[in-house]
Amino acid sequence: MELSERLKKLPPYLFVEIDREKRQAREAGRDIIDIGIGDPDQTPPQFVLDALSASLKEPGVHRYALDQGAPEFRNAIAEWYKTRFNVKLNPDTEILPLIGSKEGIAHIPLAFVNPGDYTLVPDPCYPPYKGGTIFAGGEPYLMPLLEANAFLPDLGAIPAAVLKKSKLIYINYPNNPTAAVADTAFYRRVVEFAAKNKLAIISDLAYSEIAYDAYKAPSMLETKDAKEVTIEFHSFSKTFNMTGWRVGWACGNAALISALGKVKSNIDSGVFTALQKTGAAALGAKTGHVEKMNKLYQERRDTLIDGLNSIGWKVPMPKATFYVWARLPKGNSSSIAFSQKLLKDADIVATPGVGFGKAGEGYIRMALTVQKERLQQAVERIKKIL
Repeated sequence: MELSERLKKLPPYLFVEIDREKRQAREAGRDIIDIGIGDPDQTPPQFVLDALSASLKEPGVHRYALDQGAPEFRNAIAEWYKTRFNVKLNPDTEILPLIGSKEGIAHIPLAFVNPGDYTLVPDPCYPPYKGGTIFAGGEPYLMPLLEANAFLPDLGAIPAAVLKKSKLIYINYPNNPTAAVADTAFYRRVVEFAAKNKLAIISDLAYSEIAYDAYKAPSMLETKDAKEVTIEFHSFSKTFNMTGWRVGWACGNAALISALGKVKSNIDSGVFTALQKTGAAALGAKTGHVEKMNKLYQERRDTLIDGLNSIGWKVPMPKATFYVWARLPKGNSSSIAFSQKLLKDADIVATPGVGFGKAGEGYIRMALTVQKERLQQAVERIKKIL
């Protein structure tokens, strides 16, 4: 069977390639320090595990979930958004549970993008922004995220001819992979830009709760009139160490939510109800879990960056996410070649910046998802090869 043209257009999925190389190295008996994929090494908090255990015993949770999702889950999301961002959401029309935010982000182009349409995609970016567009028959128009512009897209540089055929604009702050943050003034510009050009804003807010030095990330939906043009995606994966559970949500403009719900009703049968009940319990808990995790990640951040700076590799401190986005050390120009050098000569897995897009060339991404002692070992190994 010949592959479809859409599948042929997709680049190799970055993390699949990295996982293959990592597996081969471990099978060879090498001691690999994996700071490549952003998969938390901590388990979900005990109150989350207890909530799941209790939910599994409830009658009815093992049947098909409603497409709209369990009312208690949607109500918990609405309450969390009101408390965290002072944003009021209608749980019946402005919230949609997802099987992880990734699937919603990948599916949203199917609701709005026709063959030949553009979506405005940051470069570098989380790969499903491009992949979802391609599967819908659209064309990603890449907006370079440059260090000189604080890794924010230059909206004024997008050609009028592209804007005329564009349907969606992807915004992701705190950002993966660059760890950059955006302020409310930037969000106001994005909302005005989207309204003027008849664009829907796809706001990926997966990393909002991982932040340091008293920084608190805003929501796009806090911006005046944002709900007229915005659908925002959130996840339990990073906040509660639940990456394998696959539960998240979309919220915002009711028409955008309805359209995504219509796509999903033809593809899946909803989020496992026990997970929705567990998610509601997680959002409503007052346990200090988020603060505990941020303290842990901040200690790791400081360990890695202070260590790299001490050996001559100057790397900035991120305010949010558990990623470190570093310009390659002097004498290196290829992020793939440098990541291969790290694996071959230092037994370290890190992610080449170009894997996230052309504008990521010259950088490498490291994840703070290993113990502090392993990060100290990584610094010592890097010191030897530099």
